[in-house]
Amino acid sequence: MGGWWSAARRIESPNQGPRPAGADVTLALIHSISLPPGRYGGDAIERLFTNTLDWSAHAYFEQIRGVTVSSHFVVRRDGEMLQFVATTARAWHAGQSVWRGRENCNDFSVGIELEGLEGECFETPQYVRLAELLRALRSEHAGLCDVAGHEHVAPGRKLDPGPGFDWPRLQSLCAWTDQCFPETVRARR
Repeated sequence: MGGWWSAARRIESPNQGPRPAGADVTLALIHSISLPPGRYGGDAIERLFTNTLDWSAHAYFEQIRGVTVSSHFVVRRDGEMLQFVATTARAWHAGQSVWRGRENCNDFSVGIELEGLEGECFETPQYVRLAELLRALRSEHAGLCDVAGHEHVAPGRKLDPGPGFDWPRLQSLCAWTDQCFPETVRARR
């Protein structure tokens, strides 16, 4: 893999940096995104992550004008996989965050955006591709042992991927143990 997954379309984002020395990837962090909210397809996500979004193209874009963000991966509704940052580098997706007592999740996580809207359901091809990606990431990053949502690392600030995301389905597809997932997800089963 070498930080870039051959099964993903590569679109490099300038919004990245080096991981801190000694920071191993231990967390896969699941997000949801659609631009504008609730609209799928198009190239707005790609443009946002590459700093080429036309802020005047939609009224919603004015609300996010000037943000510089990225994620390692985006999984489209049809399962198409895009990669913006090598997994060996630090993408800018989590913001202020804490996971299992560790702050700054961007330092030790791989950010994975699912095209969707928080609270709504996701598509079967997205779960299949996400599970495939997680298995590949675990092969590449031996320390990867946790999967969580943005809502779990930034509670009260973020809500994605939200109640429409089927955590038990993902766990079943990955065949990972309960300990890899947030306690609140395990409690919902």
